[in-house]
Amino acid sequence: MSETAAEPRPTGAGRWIAARRIKLALAIAVFEGIIVAFAKDFSSWTVIIISIPIIAFYLFAGRTLESDTWRQVSWVLAASQAFAVLLAVIALTVKLWVLIIVGIFAVIALVLIVGEKPGKSADGKSSTSADETPSESAGETPSKSAGQS
Repeated sequence: MSETAAEPRPTGAGRWIAARRIKLALAIAVFEGIIVAFAKDFSSWTVIIISIPIIAFYLFAGRTLESDTWRQVSWVLAASQAFAVLLAVIALTVKLWVLIIVGIFAVIALVLIVGEKPGKSADGKSSTSADETPSESAGETPSKSAGQS
């Protein structure tokens, strides 16, 4: 007959943390996001590197801790780091997309600047010479006056 391991009984602190663990994890992740956004010493890569051992601890040891309180704490810390990594990846992706879009706009601007013909003004109309009337420059032939034949 095999013995089944009894689940450790939740303690008061463990129950309190378990009931609020998503909120706690999100609050920690938001706090980390604010620090990364405003502190010059922390970057998205710093968050990713710091989160690796914390998430690994939960995966390899935190889930099997005997203390319900510490099991819940390790879950909250791992989840907060997972949320923080998600924010960091989104921030890196957005920066990358912004750089790509800026590059595309720069290429378009360069094509428009280089491709502009020298005889055209900024509004796209060609300039007229002193002898031409505006209708002649638009490609119209001068019409004869009603009195001339």
